[in-house]
Amino acid sequence: MKQTKSTPKISTLEAVIVLLVVLGIMSLGVIGFGLSPQVPVLLAMGVVTAWAMLRGFPWSAVNAGIKEGIDQGIIPIFIFILIGAMISTWIAAGTIPTLMVIGFKLINVQWFLPSVFIVCTLVGAAVGSAFTVTSTVGIAFFGMGVTMNLNPALVAGAIISGGIFGDKLSPLSETNNLASAVVDTDLFAHIKHLLWTTLPAGLISLGLFAVLGHDNTSTSLAKIHQTVAVLNGNFTVSALALLPIVLVFICAGFKMPAIPTMLLNIFVSAGLILFEQPQTTMTKLTAIINTGFVSKTGNASVDTLLSRGGIVSMMSMVALIVVTLSLGGLLMKFGLIGQIMTPVAKHLTSDGKLITAGIITCIGVNVFVGEQFLSIILPGRAFKQAFNNGGLDNQSLGRVLEDGGTVINYLVPWGVGGVFLTTTLGVPTIQYLPFVFFSLLCPVISIISGFTGIGLAHVHQTKPAKLHQAAELN
Repeated sequence: MKQTKSTPKISTLEAVIVLLVVLGIMSLGVIGFGLSPQVPVLLAMGVVTAWAMLRGFPWSAVNAGIKEGIDQGIIPIFIFILIGAMISTWIAAGTIPTLMVIGFKLINVQWFLPSVFIVCTLVGAAVGSAFTVTSTVGIAFFGMGVTMNLNPALVAGAIISGGIFGDKLSPLSETNNLASAVVDTDLFAHIKHLLWTTLPAGLISLGLFAVLGHDNTSTSLAKIHQTVAVLNGNFTVSALALLPIVLVFICAGFKMPAIPTMLLNIFVSAGLILFEQPQTTMTKLTAIINTGFVSKTGNASVDTLLSRGGIVSMMSMVALIVVTLSLGGLLMKFGLIGQIMTPVAKHLTSDGKLITAGIITCIGVNVFVGEQFLSIILPGRAFKQAFNNGGLDNQSLGRVLEDGGTVINYLVPWGVGGVFLTTTLGVPTIQYLPFVFFSLLCPVISIISGFTGIGLAHVHQTKPAKLHQAAELN
């Protein structure tokens, strides 16, 4: 935050103390007491606001911080609302049940987890959204895994890892586009440079899922057959029910943005419901879209898995986005994060230290704020000049923003990604976290790249000259 005569000056120590209090409130509330994250984040926001008022910041600055923070989340909020409607219509139209039935027939149960990882990667690369992968085909795979008596957290880890891996390979990814824009580099050059860390992380993850998921001696084929019979008897399982999925790939081929793709998909899915079930009234259809689908097959496990979706189901997510973005906006407006990041960034000149500091900062923003976009924007602004002074190309910074920012948000219990996945799959973030190998590996590989120099992009000027310049500047 730019200092003026009327702006209180914040010391680094003071900023650290405030941020630690914020972290303490959120971690104690969510992890310690198992609370829904909205309230702890709101409490942290209240504490920051009270501190700001005591330090002499005007109320107009508080208002401005909240508004500026929320402004960045308007589009994601709308996307989450559409995802809720799409989940419920996909279930009611038979799309997800059809995927489950086909999956049971085609996927080798002995290699279920690596198969899930690969399919989710391919779908994620096509649609450019880990959220969409998890909330559509991910639900189908999760239902299959639970039916096969696999560890739900392990199945969730395979789904999430594949979805994120595919997201990082896609030019349609919002975070890929955001990161490349923040560092001023070409989108496809950015994605190509990401391969140095994402490809090894993806291959190692695939190997781990193959090892952990190969010996499925507890798989109950009788239960699988029973589940398939229930799905066939209570849902429209047909090739026509796969039309919404085909539509997603068609829209991706035409590079249609996420919002019109989802709106079109919901409309088509609703049409399928009316076509397949002519007795469905408009009141019932709108209820499915608004409050979600309620499965009444009589089979408890199937009903639990497929009673979900709807706009209302996303309202807690919307509330979380609003309060986390508001908190992030306040931290930015009062200069608390910048007070810590900017001085540190100026004094890092070696590749390894720059990469490590960037990764840690991105992770820190995720932990303190819980918002994916801010974990890209804030470190990107703070480290850009330091990376250039150190002789590193903007592509290297863009990769750091993805490896420490984008992929980590899904592992934060109060983060937007973490809460969304927990809401969608029903597995607490802390439980699936150890199995999201892709997200855990990316920052590690990125740091190794920083110290070894493998896969790092430098500017055309020689590195020693750049480092000399950086030393003189400091």
